[in-house]
Amino acid sequence: LNHDMTLTEFKFIWYMEYSHRMWGRAVGLAYILPAAYFWRKGWLSRPMKGRMLALCGLVCFQGLLGWYMVKSGLEEKPDSYDIPRVSQYRLAAHLGSALVLYSASLWMGLSVLLPRHQLPETRQLLRLRQFAHVTTALIFLTALSGAFVAGLDAGLVYNSFPKMGERWIPDDLLAFSPTLKNFFENPTTVQFDHRILGIASVTAVTALYFFSRKIPLPRRTRMAVTSLLAVACVQ
Repeated sequence: LNHDMTLTEFKFIWYMEYSHRMWGRAVGLAYILPAAYFWRKGWLSRPMKGRMLALCGLVCFQGLLGWYMVKSGLEEKPDSYDIPRVSQYRLAAHLGSALVLYSASLWMGLSVLLPRHQLPETRQLLRLRQFAHVTTALIFLTALSGAFVAGLDAGLVYNSFPKMGERWIPDDLLAFSPTLKNFFENPTTVQFDHRILGIASVTAVTALYFFSRKIPLPRRTRMAVTSLLAVACVQ
């Protein structure tokens, strides 16, 4: 399929992949070596040791998932002349575990660096926290749906917005059978879902921002919510 690729063009994608692998290994060392040093020095509490072990395990699992994902792109599929690509399922798993690893690292780092605010547990504050958790889950789901878009090259199917071609709902949205298969393997459905989830995420972040304005919150929390809205708009 790529018989006209030059050696220079091949080297470009080879170095992209090689750099990604080396960077991933560097990240692993940046976790494991300091963790071992702090552990040996006795600077970690018992709960912190458990969290560090979990994060280091997740780093190793992330690398294993990356290998498993790339392997799927090298497998010869019988009776298939499609463009070689990695499995969208494995790509989503690789991205999802990376997001979990990054979020957990950031959460643990901020927990150590910044003392937790002692706020009165009012009904409004509890609702805000629940709303924030729901918004986080929605953003995570949107990112995973983006992995399916990338894995299927679904972004190439329709390139107009807000309509998909001439329609709001395309004809081939549920073309595959069984119906559930469309949500993971039909490029049109995958792109449609990603659009809907993206709009829903921005709407949820905006609503979270306006709801937070009605509650007396510390400056740090207000900055976080405002920054979230700004990044959502840029995204």
